[in-house]
Amino acid sequence: MVLLSFDIEEFDMPLEYKGEISFEKQISISQEGLQKILDILKKYGVKATFFSTVVFAEHSRSLIERLLKEGHELASHTWFHSDFEEKHLKESKEKLEELFSTTITGLRMPRMMQVSNNAVENAGYVYNSSINPTYLPGRYNNLKVSRTYFSEGNVIQIPASVSPNFRIPLFWLSFHNFPLSFYKKIALDTLKKDKYLNIYFHPWEFADIKDEAFKLPGFTVKNSGKDMVERFDEFVEWLTKKGYSFGTFQEFQKKIES
Repeated sequence: MVLLSFDIEEFDMPLEYKGEISFEKQISISQEGLQKILDILKKYGVKATFFSTVVFAEHSRSLIERLLKEGHELASHTWFHSDFEEKHLKESKEKLEELFSTTITGLRMPRMMQVSNNAVENAGYVYNSSINPTYLPGRYNNLKVSRTYFSEGNVIQIPASVSPNFRIPLFWLSFHNFPLSFYKKIALDTLKKDKYLNIYFHPWEFADIKDEAFKLPGFTVKNSGKDMVERFDEFVEWLTKKGYSFGTFQEFQKKIES
């Protein structure tokens, strides 16, 4: 099973690099990208999971309603993208459920931040996909964490996929910077070894973010915008032609528990 997921959030990454971007622009860029993602998923009839901040969801209600109507799953990306307090775990879950009359069972922390598993469990989540089980300088060193899903208390941890050999991450930056042929190869290796693939992206990757005011490094904007739309479309088509099924995290959770 292929688990496609998207962290839908305020596009505040320029602020990390001392760039300039208004809040309105942060939201509109992510909204533009989300529409393109939903169009591609609809084209191939595949389902995905969307981890949303409350801030983005409140400003994008029609898009969230669309993704739910089209059979996708909504999960929590906490309340804000760049400000976190433990209370936001429960508050974001409850607010998203209230806004969209859907059941929120999953969590992904912004920037894959570490979080107390007890706090996640106490907030009522069933699964957490906030671990990238690899080494990324300046971010995390999770080389000793299981590559594949595992239980921690009553919460299922579903790490992002990395290759069976050398733990090469298959996250969004790899998708942009590796040759697509190489990315496909390690994705296939992972699918054959693990029987599933968990990869994640962001809507702003599908929008025009090559603005000098953002001050984003080249590796973050390579193959973004129109190039990303074409690249992702080709990748999804390739997987469907190979006969792989796509599912939400909730569907995957039920499958591994059965």
